[in-house]
Amino acid sequence: MTDTPAIESSAVSLPGAASRNAALIAAERGVPVLDVVVPVYNEQAALADSVRRLHRHMSSEFPFPFRITIADNASTDATPQIADQLAAEFAEVRVRRLELKGRGRALQQVWATSDAPVLAYMDVDLSTDLAALAPLVAPLISGHSDLAIGTRLSRGSRVVRGAKREIISRCYNLILRSTLAARFSDAQCGFKAIRADVAARLLPHVRDTAWFFDTELLVLAERSGMRIHEVPVDWVDDPDSRVDIVSTAIADLKGIARMLAGFSTGRIPVAAIGAQLGPAAEPPPSLLRQVVRFATVGVLSTLAYLLLFLALRPLGAQGANLVALLVTAVANTAANRRFTFGVRGRTGVARHQFEGLVVFAIGLGLTSGTLAALHHFGEPARTIELLALVGANLLATVVRFVLLRGWVFHPRRGTR
Repeated sequence: MTDTPAIESSAVSLPGAASRNAALIAAERGVPVLDVVVPVYNEQAALADSVRRLHRHMSSEFPFPFRITIADNASTDATPQIADQLAAEFAEVRVRRLELKGRGRALQQVWATSDAPVLAYMDVDLSTDLAALAPLVAPLISGHSDLAIGTRLSRGSRVVRGAKREIISRCYNLILRSTLAARFSDAQCGFKAIRADVAARLLPHVRDTAWFFDTELLVLAERSGMRIHEVPVDWVDDPDSRVDIVSTAIADLKGIARMLAGFSTGRIPVAAIGAQLGPAAEPPPSLLRQVVRFATVGVLSTLAYLLLFLALRPLGAQGANLVALLVTAVANTAANRRFTFGVRGRTGVARHQFEGLVVFAIGLGLTSGTLAALHHFGEPARTIELLALVGANLLATVVRFVLLRGWVFHPRRGTR
């Protein structure tokens, strides 16, 4: 079994390296410009073909010295032997053996000990078209960006995958936008790169060793003022993927909660991290403050609705209800736009109001759907009906806040 000796990274000893061309840094040290890590666990079927394909592509298309590091996550099949054979076949291929599983753990260890000034990783199935590799690392090599990610959710991306995974991916990124105010578009695409000096500052603060590693790294980088470059990719879903969606989703939600607590208590020192590599980014608006203001606007909107409904009641209950709902929905969106999410100016007002009405319609559908479902099975008791409506309204309120924060007024859409 081949285990490449740990190489202490010297990137942190070069102040200002982030503005230097990585190719010049690598030439000065006599090391590869790029180290591509391929984490694997029991991948005996795919490993050899994927690594040969990757090596062939980089040999013909990548104009700088490179290395491919196979990070074996405690495989129990023939993966270690195949990896050793590939390392013997190609001078640019190395193997690192880890005795514990975890994609994040593998990236932590290999990136922290690599001597290359630019580090990357990709999934062994090569779901992402390798033509995107050069655009991914080019701004890192030139020094114009600090991290780079492939995104499957950009308009320029071409993705082949099932509806289930598409919905899960978009919902996850909506949650990230709504809770952690993330501005990047795709947290979990297995196609990322980072400058070694930036990794040396960020990795000690990344706690997750599994699938949430990517998200945690990106959020820390964004909060610390790092420049994240996004590349639209062509991506084909691997039908044999072994990712457990349920357990991964639970772990991700726990990670989000941990980061929210860390930011609110100051345990995650984003200001200190940013000061080491440049000016820290302006912190996103406090989630707690936005929740309080959203709730305040909601209470005032409800009172306004009741007053309007009573004033218009002579027109009939349905007419009064419709007019009162529409007026208060428009006023609610305008108030949240200004006071909850801090969006000023007239740019995007029409779009915000339209999308606000869409969000309102979704909430209305939840409450109306709940009532329809109850009455479908007979006339419910008033208490049951009231409890169901309260629950539906609470859910509709949460959905409304998430959509307003993560979609309608998200800063990535250029409204701030």
